[in-house]
Amino acid sequence: MSKPGENIMKKFLSALALAGVTAASTGQAMACDKMETVTAAWLPIMQTTAYYVALEEKLFEKACIEIVSNKMQSPNHIIDALVGGRADFGPPGAAAGIAMLAEEKFPGTFKVFGLQGGGIKVGLINDGLIVKPDSGIESFADLKGKTLGHVPGIQWRTISKKMVKAAGLDPDKDVTLTDLAVAMQVPAVAGGSVDATLSLEPVGSIAVASGKAKRAMTNPVASVIADPFYSGAAVLTTKFMKERPEVAAKVVEVIDEATDLVNADFEKYKVIIPKYTAIQESQLDLLAQPYLRPFYDLNETDLNSYQAFVDIFYEFGVMKEKMNVREKILKKEDLAG
Repeated sequence: MSKPGENIMKKFLSALALAGVTAASTGQAMACDKMETVTAAWLPIMQTTAYYVALEEKLFEKACIEIVSNKMQSPNHIIDALVGGRADFGPPGAAAGIAMLAEEKFPGTFKVFGLQGGGIKVGLINDGLIVKPDSGIESFADLKGKTLGHVPGIQWRTISKKMVKAAGLDPDKDVTLTDLAVAMQVPAVAGGSVDATLSLEPVGSIAVASGKAKRAMTNPVASVIADPFYSGAAVLTTKFMKERPEVAAKVVEVIDEATDLVNADFEKYKVIIPKYTAIQESQLDLLAQPYLRPFYDLNETDLNSYQAFVDIFYEFGVMKEKMNVREKILKKEDLAG
């Protein structure tokens, strides 16, 4: 019996064959009759690292793609751009949960072709509970009567509620939850406008490096929802896939190649992170490596973890019905035109 990852790999290669794409491993650049314009909407977080590498290594140009790169400040903005037709794909780091909420409202809008996050067993950081260096807060159980900031939007609001509830508190009564843009989270903790934040990388790394805050907990979400935990996803719109299947297949290939580059040598590529995120060059030594899963290597563990995450939206009444995430993963026939 074939392994899930092997089956997906076969489907992926078949899709690329349909697109006439030369495998990146051959190192052969394509001769471009014309450049295809593709619009990406992305968030300045560590999960998006493969996209940064693809830009720096000019992998899109080599695949005859001209990228219109739109930086967003919240996961909701990415999904809104994709649903509204203002972007063709969300690079790694797009909101894995919000994409499925949009799928419920607008069925058939997205296909997922990669997952990003972190995990306890793999030893890679996705998120942290961030507090002042002298704070007495050590876990979510210590947040009663306090204010918790999180990435803006329903995805991290729901995750925060799950974490508070798992700690034995009532998320609607015991803790005040507040939206905080990624760049404002460490200043908010340091300044005292919130008592803690549930933050994505690189916020935890920035906190530790600055000395203005610390991680009270590392990868808390993986300890409650699923290990590994994937809050990020790479997504294609079905509109883009149907209208330009060959170009969509190239995008998948480019992101997979870039993901492999990052996973193989994060030390080499982390130097580009300050160009795209709030991380400074002086903070690179403390930068946490993300857990990036390419499309061709997605397996049952990945899909089970993703399912566990999406299930919390049903648990908290954000979704009306449970959703099978396996139906939302990219397949070869999706790129057949």
